[in-house]
Amino acid sequence: MGYTFKKNDPKVIKAWTFYDWANSVYNLIISTAIFPIFYQGVTKKYAEHNGLIEKIDGQTVEMVMFFGRKFVNTELYSYVYSASFLVIVLLVPILSGIADYSGTKKLFMKIFCYIGAAGCASLSMFDVENLEFSMFSIFMASIGFWGSLVFYNSFLLEIADKDQHDKISARGFGLGYIGSVLLLVAILVMDGMDILPIKTGSSFILVAVWWVGFAQYTYYYLPDKSHYPKREKQYNILWYGYREIRKVWNELKEHPRVKWFLSSYFVYNMGVQTIMLLAVLFASKEIQWVPDGEWWQTKQTGLIVSIILIQLVAVGGAWVMSKWSSRFGNLKTLMGAALIWIICTIIAYFIHLPQEFYLLALLVGFVMGGTQSLSRSTYSKMLPPTDDHASYFSFFDVMEKVGLIFGPLMFGLLEGIFGNMRMSVLMLMSFFVVGLVLLSITRRIEAKDVKVANA
Repeated sequence: MGYTFKKNDPKVIKAWTFYDWANSVYNLIISTAIFPIFYQGVTKKYAEHNGLIEKIDGQTVEMVMFFGRKFVNTELYSYVYSASFLVIVLLVPILSGIADYSGTKKLFMKIFCYIGAAGCASLSMFDVENLEFSMFSIFMASIGFWGSLVFYNSFLLEIADKDQHDKISARGFGLGYIGSVLLLVAILVMDGMDILPIKTGSSFILVAVWWVGFAQYTYYYLPDKSHYPKREKQYNILWYGYREIRKVWNELKEHPRVKWFLSSYFVYNMGVQTIMLLAVLFASKEIQWVPDGEWWQTKQTGLIVSIILIQLVAVGGAWVMSKWSSRFGNLKTLMGAALIWIICTIIAYFIHLPQEFYLLALLVGFVMGGTQSLSRSTYSKMLPPTDDHASYFSFFDVMEKVGLIFGPLMFGLLEGIFGNMRMSVLMLMSFFVVGLVLLSITRRIEAKDVKVANA
């Protein structure tokens, strides 16, 4: 039996935020820090030993073989993530519709969590000679992580009133950043502060155990099936979710502020998530690290230090932007964040030195945490009254994942064409520029709505 649920219960809210603590180790260690460094290192060594070093547009690149075809190693990495997001886009509407109908949101959240953790654990068997199987592990880990977030985010509307969402969302992201850094540091200490060779088996299994283990605290307190009212029996339940998505789309026509916000989120979040996925690979390839220099000039140490800097600064960034939102409003704060992201991409295009990358990492960390937490809470506060929370957040996540299909895909394509990642960075800048414009339109609509309401 689970906990007796009631809205605005501090225990339930704390348990909800704790899932960020549980799952963020995937985001940091698997998709951002250790695995990308490990992947780039082992595939580079494989390319050197097998004569797979080539030149594209004058740039030297490392190639890998995947189903008999050659790809730039980091280009393939981008494509695998894009494919995982495509699966989420196709699968989640079906499952979220079923969850809303049957009251099984927590069950689906668990299933995706366990799929993701299994993917992380199976990375302990990563073999560059058998890259098809090995990349399937990262594919499944990504599906599990992002799939569980659809159902996790939808609980926010149920556990607390809208005036608390900014603070609660920021608290969740803050816990996630702190918890993931703690496990990252623990792994580095166990491995003697060395990434390559790293004890990948124990490290990736630890991520899976942490994720599943701490998630049990969340599962105990979140409402289960008995909390939801019984609904009239439906036929063709597999397509119920797609009908719900279409219903949400039709309802949003009556709520232009939400529609325009989703449009802006779709665009600027492509940039945010692509940066989070590929920033380490960018730094590994494009920054001129000094192998025999001071500790802060070496690639291995520099990448880890910059990652920890980003995570720790992100905690403060989420808190500061939560305060700004209460003073200036959510949309105005997000517009400021989009402007900072534009500055970050301009800086990234021109930098080459380690100290320049550290400064960029501080700026990215500050804006990253706040953008994510505030986007989630802004959407939840804008929603019209509804009992179909999972369907509305499914629509939100489908918009996000469609963007994430194209973000890494275009990043990888441009790298494959130009042989470096700097043109890809300029593409990311365009996402933030368009997102800023769309946010300004959303803010004008919001101001008009407020004026009409006060008339």
